[in-house]
Amino acid sequence: MARVLVPFATGVEEVEFVAVVDLLRRAGIEVVTASLDGRGVTGRSKITIAADAALADVMHDGWDMVVLPGGMPNAHLLRDDGNVKSVVERLRSERKSIAAICAAPTALAAYGITDGMRVTSFPGCRGEMERLQPSSVYVDEAVVEDDFLTTSRGAGTAVEFALRLIARLCNESKSEEVRQSIVA
Repeated sequence: MARVLVPFATGVEEVEFVAVVDLLRRAGIEVVTASLDGRGVTGRSKITIAADAALADVMHDGWDMVVLPGGMPNAHLLRDDGNVKSVVERLRSERKSIAAICAAPTALAAYGITDGMRVTSFPGCRGEMERLQPSSVYVDEAVVEDDFLTTSRGAGTAVEFALRLIARLCNESKSEEVRQSIVA
């Protein structure tokens, strides 16, 4: 069974977080949500989300994918957290999957992960993405996949993003099964 880590912090975009966690779990994928301190987090719409763990307690576990949800200041808190950076860089070195949506791709650009890659993000973050990683190729598409990296635009693309992650971790058939089960 594939294992996915979803770190998150204050201001997380709830739709992006819940869509990813819910749909991946529907596909039978083990998902662990980890706040930076292990406590519940209040999202951008003032919804409090409980964490499965503190990031420091699970960051060294074996993961097949890390997914960074968007929302502010969540995206910048993740970007500036040394443990998040460490997990992302380790998975990159292991050639595992890395995914981010909305403003969170800016963290990957800041880490140098998007160097030479096709990427997307929330449209308002395009300038920041290009400043942080001028060699990346910005694409105006809902979900962009390039090698180990999957990026997406925002809350409105969260379901399609999650379905692409299922296809990557399982297969197209499982993604289509989940798509049909939610009437997407």
